[in-house]
Amino acid sequence: MTIEMGTPEAGRLGDVTRVLAQWQHDDVPVQVHPGDIGWFWRFGAERTARATRTWSRGAELLAVGLLDGPDLLRLAFAPGTLREEELARRVAADASAPGSGVLPAGKVYVEAPAGALVRDLLAEDGWRSGEAWTLLRLDLGAPVPDPGVLVEEIGPERAHEWAAVVRASFDGSTFDGERWHAMAAGAPYADARCLLARDRQGRAAAAVAVWSAGPGRIGLIEPLGVHRDHRGHGHGRAITHAAARALRELGSSSVAVYTPSGNTGGVATYLSAGMERVSERLDLYRDTP
Repeated sequence: MTIEMGTPEAGRLGDVTRVLAQWQHDDVPVQVHPGDIGWFWRFGAERTARATRTWSRGAELLAVGLLDGPDLLRLAFAPGTLREEELARRVAADASAPGSGVLPAGKVYVEAPAGALVRDLLAEDGWRSGEAWTLLRLDLGAPVPDPGVLVEEIGPERAHEWAAVVRASFDGSTFDGERWHAMAAGAPYADARCLLARDRQGRAAAAVAVWSAGPGRIGLIEPLGVHRDHRGHGHGRAITHAAARALRELGSSSVAVYTPSGNTGGVATYLSAGMERVSERLDLYRDTP
């Protein structure tokens, strides 16, 4: 039976993320997480479905891709399939062909797990190493330090305040309360929490969303931001501790985050919170007319 690529209907996207959650284990390379799709869901279910690609053999889901922007494909593979040749060749061919409905012509990027055969095949086809990303992880088997600041779990009535901190944390962000509600309506948010840290004067200083993949599996931080007016006071470390504690309560085995290696401040914040630098991974890119 041949491997087929598809785009799920919005109503079936929850089924895809539930299978994807089952792939998140500490003994496999960190890859696209249900939380990545959950964060993308801020743009609505229909747009999220259009940005999702699946590769299946019959009814068996083998790989999931998220078009995290029109020029970036992020990939995840079912356990045991990282080096499966037929699957890798099909994914590589679809990623490389501008007419396949995956990536357009021009400069495009693929992010694939460490050790995946698709990385080797793309490199053989002329794809080059691109931006470096640092993976950090914290084992949640032991208790996590108290954040030391007031941390609140945010619900619909405070979505605007959480959104304002996110906007003030990332240059160019347009995140608002409406997008929070869209994100919270997505299937992955059933296993997610949004947290807000305040300074001693009660001002909102830092925000984070954490995504569980279920008990005994890797949890994800996406996003984490400190308001530009509150940096340099330990709020990043505090909200990281709060995120880890929340995922531990949800039963996650560990917490992971990927951040650009050039984001030295972000990397330093995660390290100061006790996370360990696990590895550095390069994405791949090609540039065609």
